[in-house]
Amino acid sequence: MEHFKIRDLSFSYSGNSEKKNLDKINLTINKGEFVIICGRTGSGKTTLLRHFKTALTPYGKRSGEVLFNGVELEKVGAGEQAAKIGYVMQNPDEQIVTDKVWHELAFGLESLGCEQKSMRSRVAEMACYFGIQDWFHKSTAELSGGQKQLLNLAGVMVMQPEALILDEPTAQLDPIAASDFLNTVRKINAELGITVVITEHRLEDIIPYCDRALVMENGKIIIDESPKGLGKLLQEKKSPMLYAMPAPMRIFCEADGRGECPLTVRQGRDWLGSELGDNPQIKELTEPEFNKEVKAPALSLKELWFRYEKDSPDILRGVSLNVPQGSISAIVGGNAAGKTTTLKAVCGICKPYRGKIKIFGKALNRYKYGELFNKCVSMLPQDPKSIFVKKSVREELYEMTNDSEKINETASLCGITELFERHPFDLSGGELQKAALAKILLSEPKLLLLDEPTKGMDAVFKKSFARILKKLKERGVTILIVSHDIEFLAEFADRISMFFDGGILTTDTPQGFFGQNSFYTTAASRMSRDIFKNAVTAENVAELYLKNKGNTYEKVR
Repeated sequence: MEHFKIRDLSFSYSGNSEKKNLDKINLTINKGEFVIICGRTGSGKTTLLRHFKTALTPYGKRSGEVLFNGVELEKVGAGEQAAKIGYVMQNPDEQIVTDKVWHELAFGLESLGCEQKSMRSRVAEMACYFGIQDWFHKSTAELSGGQKQLLNLAGVMVMQPEALILDEPTAQLDPIAASDFLNTVRKINAELGITVVITEHRLEDIIPYCDRALVMENGKIIIDESPKGLGKLLQEKKSPMLYAMPAPMRIFCEADGRGECPLTVRQGRDWLGSELGDNPQIKELTEPEFNKEVKAPALSLKELWFRYEKDSPDILRGVSLNVPQGSISAIVGGNAAGKTTTLKAVCGICKPYRGKIKIFGKALNRYKYGELFNKCVSMLPQDPKSIFVKKSVREELYEMTNDSEKINETASLCGITELFERHPFDLSGGELQKAALAKILLSEPKLLLLDEPTKGMDAVFKKSFARILKKLKERGVTILIVSHDIEFLAEFADRISMFFDGGILTTDTPQGFFGQNSFYTTAASRMSRDIFKNAVTAENVAELYLKNKGNTYEKVR
């Protein structure tokens, strides 16, 4: 039975009517389906999702129609839409509207005029279902990113919707919290029969379990396929979106596998074992040497201690780290562990009450006012909106410099030339990140601090982003990244440091770090660890597979 039906939907944002952000979309989603929409940043995913709910439909020029249960969506009342169509946004802070967890759970029901007894029962049920009872009375400001997003989902589910629309809901979550969240969404679909439409860049936990996968490009749906046939179809079309697919699918395609394409780590492991057995001739690739001793580091942190309030617990408890000059180093760890606080300490925003910070051998407190950020240190914050103050992307870039040639070069490098006339707040999550990166790069930093830089970026631009970082590295720029994007770091970082219990626990190469972890590791590592040693990327596994088959990796890339 049809739940949503979209007919010839076209849309252009105001002031940009020449370019169609959605171009004659025709789509039917049946009741109880689990549908994933994927595509590159700016392909129209978020714009399409916002047409599933009238209150969120963007302003612009539109034609075509959206039907919900056979009725034009505009004719479905606001109250009925609020109750029957749940929507979870990218940024959890943009959706939370009250001060307490239990207030947030009850807010939607109060708005719908639900009677008191029923409201209490439904709130209690959802609190138990989502495991919220332990922090039921907490302030929403105290919650971690994962807890906030779970609260948003519970706040939507308490209204008992028929359909659930999710726009990159795990963009700001660490890998474990993201996996838990997506497993909950799958459970809601499977057990309650609720229709789920989701856009997501992390596809490992979704593609194997969805009914259909839609691929968007330039405002059009170019592929509508089941998960099993998706990989080969992308390979045949030579689509760059193949790079965004789950590791088992990518490895199978890049290794020119035969038979049924594996979707899960377990299926990938079984396929690899059936092809190579348990003891292949070539088990590992040459690992880069890891030198623990760092001479003349670009950044040196020694025994940093910091707390936000006098009587509050310490967030940083003896953080020590040396970052080599001209390296791409990364810090990983759970939400609210203190990673962002460490970056803020380097910038002087948070001032540790104990410990020393040196930047290029000079103590942080010896830098004069303004000197630190004058072609020395720049930071891309977790929320890129915080650095935008102008009405267009062009004005934002000219705020940094009047050098048109430099602006055009940087804009081209970051792929934002077409966004010049757009308001920053009208951009998608990935476009926002790219624009923010361009603005930061115009300050020509020698030490670049990046807080969740790949958040909202599609897998294809991540490769372009990595090339940007490598070019900066070649110019002598030192880069320190805080990120939950394990797959990206495994492929492109030089060093990985684990943040735990207020400090840096360990530092190693990506192969050494991810190769020995069971959960905080990549899908490729989990899939191949019984057969290969320290193969932590899909490319590593495909290369070893082909070498054991007597082929070279370059032949099928």
